[in-house]
Amino acid sequence: QVQLVESGGGLVQAGGSLRLSCAASGLTFARFCTGWFRQAPGKEREFVAAIIQSAGRMAYADSVKGRFSISRDNVKNIVNLQMNSLKPEDTAVYYCAADRSCPGGVYLRADGYDYWGQGTQVTVSS
Repeated sequence: QVQLVESGGGLVQAGGSLRLSCAASGLTFARFCTGWFRQAPGKEREFVAAIIQSAGRMAYADSVKGRFSISRDNVKNIVNLQMNSLKPEDTAVYYCAADRSCPGGVYLRADGYDYWGQGTQVTVSS
């Protein structure tokens, strides 16, 4: 019944911006931890950003800190990932994930999330 759908991916030049959105059905984001992960061809899925429910704070991978921003719209039940100053190395499929809780550092791990979207492609050209 739970479904997460990402949108907003596309092709952008280096230095540009994209805003990814994750819309949920079957769950309310305000009650869940939500994370963004990305996976480039031949690489493992890696943590990008999260809203940590238990602590009420945001967390970011070092590689995107200062460039990306995660936010939640409780009215629309949407989680966004604003990506600025994009680099070619940001090219990947970006996934939205959610879980009822994320104690400790479990939010950093892909296996710490129960629900996943299908992903949206982000391609940054140089």
